[in-house]
Amino acid sequence: MRENSLRTFIVIWAGQFVSLIGSGLTGFALGVWVYLTTGSVTKLSFIMLSTVVPGIIMSPVAGVLVDRWNRRKAMIFSDTGAALSTLAIAVLLFSNRLEIWHIYVFISIGSAFGSFQWPAYSAATTLLVPKKHLGRAAGMVQTAEAVSVIVSPALAGFLLMTIHIWGVIAIDFATFLIALATLAVVRIPDTPSTTTGEKPPFLKEVTFGWKYVTERHGLFALLIFFALSNFIFGFVNVLFTPLVLSFSTPILLGTVVSVGGVGMLLGGIVMSTWGGPRRRVNGILGASLLSGVALMVGGSRASIPLLAGVFFLLLFTGPIANACSQAIWQTKTAPDIQGKVFAVRRMIALSVMPLSYLTAGPLADNVFEPLLAVNGPLAGSVGKILGVGPGRGIGLMIIIMGVLTIVVTVGAYLYPRLRLVEDELPDQVDEDIPHDPRQ
Repeated sequence: MRENSLRTFIVIWAGQFVSLIGSGLTGFALGVWVYLTTGSVTKLSFIMLSTVVPGIIMSPVAGVLVDRWNRRKAMIFSDTGAALSTLAIAVLLFSNRLEIWHIYVFISIGSAFGSFQWPAYSAATTLLVPKKHLGRAAGMVQTAEAVSVIVSPALAGFLLMTIHIWGVIAIDFATFLIALATLAVVRIPDTPSTTTGEKPPFLKEVTFGWKYVTERHGLFALLIFFALSNFIFGFVNVLFTPLVLSFSTPILLGTVVSVGGVGMLLGGIVMSTWGGPRRRVNGILGASLLSGVALMVGGSRASIPLLAGVFFLLLFTGPIANACSQAIWQTKTAPDIQGKVFAVRRMIALSVMPLSYLTAGPLADNVFEPLLAVNGPLAGSVGKILGVGPGRGIGLMIIIMGVLTIVVTVGAYLYPRLRLVEDELPDQVDEDIPHDPRQ
């Protein structure tokens, strides 16, 4: 039974991995196409918002439906909707009828369908993987994401030159078919119910995930911690590219990003083989503390080797923190309500990212860069330490983000409900797999 369940998880993971590569190809290719077509950074940023915002809005509804449906059917529904959205873009592009607003619409539709994928995938993992291996399973998911970060941009650039953008999108559609094929040949058991009586009204179930999390102070604190961390990382995500380009070239920027991708890959591999520390909260907080120190160092000097090392360390610690957190949530949440709870969790944790994207640029351009410009207000004080000129204000912002990361991490450790969440909340899953997926 255990071998069959683990084999089922690996088959699903492989299909989703292939699909993730395809989505990365299309995301990169469409971004390049929109920017080269319009020359507008604003229109390019709308693609990022179209990818994130609809999924956030749909998450509570998707979570309820995921818990009402079989996890496999929910994933098939998600992949099918996303595949048809991709196919629509390909058809419009091939027929020379594609407009920029079409891309926003169909990416938004794909994002809405994608909101079903993550809670269904996570909840299915809980049913298929023994509790002691949940950290390793989460590490495998992080590894797949890391490979996508490394492979997709380079492969998409090559394919754009050979089969053009509609060919890239066609490949993405084919990867969805592969994911659907893997789901067609496996079976995921129905979720054992921990509740009795009739199902509550739909709208009440939509708010259930929020109520569940807020009533468990340790999980709520963990959620807020990751929301704050995502807000900080959103700033770093926006600022890192102009920081490097302020004193270097796009080629070296690509090298730095590739080094970071290798760090993310190794972090995922480490978690896949190790599974994380016995107290997973320590893994989360330790990784966060290390990333805060790295950011403080990274903003201090304009150096490619330094920034490459910082980006490597920053992305190496990410899979460790994420996988440890995922294992805690899977262990402390009953399988039959994980869809609702995980959807709300994802919605809150990611909802701050658009705010980071919208504020980081104006703050850098209008506040921090002028502060450390030549003869700027801070040129004679902070400028003597960090230097002055292009990029030094962004460097100061990166340092501030590092300080905030350390402050948030220390605050999280000092809050006993979060620090002791693994002790105070009972486990909601058994050590062994609950059902044979052949049933």
